[in-house]
Amino acid sequence: MQVWRVFFCSKMNTSLEKLKTTAANITEEICSAKLTTASDREAFRIRFLGQKRGLITHLFKEIPHLPKEDRRFAGQLLNALRKEAQTTLDSANQNPPVDPISLSEIDLTLPGRRNQWPGSRHPITLALSKITDIFHRMGFTIAEGPEMEDDWHNFTALNFPKDHPARDMQDTLFIDEQSPDQPRIMMRTHTSPVQIRTMMAGEPPFRLIAPGRVYRNETITYKSYCLFHQVEGLVVDEGITMADLKDTLYRFARAFFGEDVKLRYRSSFFPFTEPSAELDIWWDLSDHPDGGRWMEILGSGMVHPNVLKAVGIDPERYTGYAFGMGVERPAMLHYDIKDIRLFYENDVRFLAQFQGIPG
Repeated sequence: MQVWRVFFCSKMNTSLEKLKTTAANITEEICSAKLTTASDREAFRIRFLGQKRGLITHLFKEIPHLPKEDRRFAGQLLNALRKEAQTTLDSANQNPPVDPISLSEIDLTLPGRRNQWPGSRHPITLALSKITDIFHRMGFTIAEGPEMEDDWHNFTALNFPKDHPARDMQDTLFIDEQSPDQPRIMMRTHTSPVQIRTMMAGEPPFRLIAPGRVYRNETITYKSYCLFHQVEGLVVDEGITMADLKDTLYRFARAFFGEDVKLRYRSSFFPFTEPSAELDIWWDLSDHPDGGRWMEILGSGMVHPNVLKAVGIDPERYTGYAFGMGVERPAMLHYDIKDIRLFYENDVRFLAQFQGIPG
């Protein structure tokens, strides 16, 4: 308050004396203000610094009515007053006082409050994490690629003939119009294009898995969906055989489903592998007349020579195997889920069952 001592020692006329007295009263009120709560501080701001009804703002409007020789002094006086109010408010906002709580007001015997809906990892995330961890321990690296692909990476490089049914609208979600001079753009139907991009960017040997979302124009049922997740694997090196593929898949099945897993291989066909096989897992069902059924969880085979040629790898020197599995079906088997649609309905009652499950 040193500034007020200077002002009070000056000789002023009656109008300036009134202004000085009012300012002194405001200063005293500012110093004694208790700015404990946010509402207190807001009321302080409006009372003293408000643009329309603030006391200090109102005093500034009185300056033009003073004699010219007193206006400069009055401006200095009010500027100091406004600075004092603003400094007091800023200090209270930066270091708001905290009201101490008496221990007598706290009941230490009450149980702790628990969140009614604690979070949990989605079962697909749990299954995907478990799958990738298994293959990571087997020496596979993880590769990723775009979910929106062109025809060459999604089909042509993978040895799909031009008239293959998978190119039709019944299976593929195209996002552009058919054009004879432009490659078609689509949502990828598998993560195999990641394998193509990886092989084109490097040199053998390769040992990788490609997890991610894929999209197909399929009828939604209890075991199929238009959006699902895949993990595809690729190994390319000298001397790779079908026996290496079967050993890898057998080790994976035991690690994921348990040591007593029942599985079988079936001959199949895929444009990008030759020979090809599918792997089935026995799914126990208490309400099934046979006690359960076989469920196909992945397709596999030896990489077709045409695929290796498409990415610039010599098929006379290198061989390889590839496999691709959906994540939803292994998750259904692993967690005993009967309907794939439950994964995408976001029902809290369903998701709450997976709290605390390590992934």
